[in-house]
Amino acid sequence: MTYHYVWLLWASAFLLPWIVLHLSNPDLRRLMWRASAITALFGITEPIFVPRYWDPPSLFALAQRTGFDIESIIFTFAIGGIGAVAYATLTRRVHVPVAAGERAHRRHRFHRAMLLMPFVLFVPLWLLAWNPIYPSIVCLLIGALGSLLCRPDLARPALAGGVLFLCLYAAFMLGLRWLAPGYIAAVWNLPALSGGLVYGIPSEELLFGLSFGMYWSAVYEHLTWHALRARGAELT
Repeated sequence: MTYHYVWLLWASAFLLPWIVLHLSNPDLRRLMWRASAITALFGITEPIFVPRYWDPPSLFALAQRTGFDIESIIFTFAIGGIGAVAYATLTRRVHVPVAAGERAHRRHRFHRAMLLMPFVLFVPLWLLAWNPIYPSIVCLLIGALGSLLCRPDLARPALAGGVLFLCLYAAFMLGLRWLAPGYIAAVWNLPALSGGLVYGIPSEELLFGLSFGMYWSAVYEHLTWHALRARGAELT
């Protein structure tokens, strides 16, 4: 079985929750577009993962011929918008500016360093003799931890956002396993991974879902000096 369009269909399926969140959140639409535009750029990193992590059949065989593919752009675009607003949507929270006095707190002296750390560390970690999925997960977790060290108020959004995205991502992975039997074994480079499978899903995928959700659920607030508050509540 070639599974030629599985990657395209699976990546595009993430647009469905993206559309639902977009339609139900007029106040967060601009944030969704910005978040998705940024994460879509990470789709061009696919040559780092093909074929060391996986080797999915893609449109026009682009992944096999060049390492790049269209599906990765769709996938990263969709998960960026979802991860950025899922927690705020379910909790009905709104963004409010952080008070100027709070910004001057000494724990924020490493504000920029914490934001840049995941990107700075990726290259040296990637150069180590391990599969590229692991530095990706580690850097996402470091980014989430950096946000929490600077902004303890973001602990709940980060942790809850991580669990929310993990649940969604696990559901999509189970759907992939059910709709395309044998696809994971055929496409993922399982011998190069830890070998841990959860209901047939590589544990690395679940760790990615959790770490991405934790990082991306708080990065906007950390970057733009905003906090999440219940509707009608004032920032204290």
